[in-house]
Amino acid sequence: MGNLFWLLLGFVLVGSLNADEVRFYIGTSGREGAGILQGVLDSKTGKLTTPQLIAEAKGASFLAISKDQRILYATLDLGQGNGGVGAFQLRDGQPARLLNAQPSKGTNATHVALDQKGKVLLVANYGSGSMTCFPLNPDGSIQPPKDFFVYQGRSLDPVRQEASHPHGAFVDQQNRFIYVPDLGLDKIFVYAINEDCLESLTQSTFELSPGSGPRHLAFHPHLSVAFVVNELSLTVAVLQVDPSSGQLSFNQVISSLPAGVATKGVTSSAIFCSPNGKNLYVANRGHDSLAVFAINSQGQITLIQHVLNVPATPR
Repeated sequence: MGNLFWLLLGFVLVGSLNADEVRFYIGTSGREGAGILQGVLDSKTGKLTTPQLIAEAKGASFLAISKDQRILYATLDLGQGNGGVGAFQLRDGQPARLLNAQPSKGTNATHVALDQKGKVLLVANYGSGSMTCFPLNPDGSIQPPKDFFVYQGRSLDPVRQEASHPHGAFVDQQNRFIYVPDLGLDKIFVYAINEDCLESLTQSTFELSPGSGPRHLAFHPHLSVAFVVNELSLTVAVLQVDPSSGQLSFNQVISSLPAGVATKGVTSSAIFCSPNGKNLYVANRGHDSLAVFAINSQGQITLIQHVLNVPATPR
C-alpha cells in the first residue's frame, strides 16, 4: 500500500460485515488512480485487507454512499476538462455496476454529497466555480441536473483566490439547509432544500476573513454548531447555526497548527466531528499532522494534541 496514500482522495466506511469487520471504499485519481477500491477493516485489531479494484472510474476523487449502502456515488473526469458524477451499484463479491453517469456542467468536480433523504445529489465544481443539484431516481440512478449555481468574484490570494472555487456541499442534520464553502471567495453560500430542488438564500451568505479559504464543513451531531476548516489561513472557524433561518454567525476561530510552526507549503484539508460530538479532527497537509480538539458544551474547541508522522499530504 506504499503508493495508496498518494492516491487516496475519497474514503467511505460502511456497515459491518460482522461484529468486527467493516467494509470501506477508496476513490483514486491521478496517473496511478485506476478507479474505486474496496477493502475490509478489522475494527478490533485495526488491520486492513489489501483494497481491490471494484470499478474503473477516471477522476473518482470523492465518494458518497446511500444510507442503505446499495449505491456509491463518485465524482468523475469525463475528459476534455469536463466533470461528472457516476452512480455505482454495490454487489457482494462482485464488481460494482455503473448505473449511469451525468455531466456536472463544470470542470474539476471535486466533491459529491447526498441530502439526508437520499433524493438529491450535490456536486461542487471547483475548477469552474459552480454547484450542480441532481434529483435521484428510486433505483439510485442520477437524473439530469435540475439546479445549477454559478459563483463569481475573487478574494485576497492572487493565486488560489483569483476566482470562485467551491470545495463542497454539506447538508445539515435536519435536511433543511445546504452550505457551500467557496475557497476562492471566502464565502459560504446557503440554500434551503425544497423537495428535490434548492432555493438560494442570498441574505444568508456568510463571509469569512479575506484569505481564509473555506474548504470543508462538519456539523456537530447535537448542537446548532458548524465547524469550517480554512485551507489557506490554517484555521478552524466555529460557527453558530440558526436552525430556523440557516444563517451562520461566528463563535470562535482557532489555528489548526502548533504555535510557531512554519506555514510555507502547509494547507489544512479534511475536518471530521466524532459521532458523540466530543472531538474534532483536522488534517494539515505539508505539516502532515492531525489536529485533535475537544468540544465543550457550547461547541467551542480546545486543542488536545497534534498527531505527527501521518501519511504524507493527508486529504
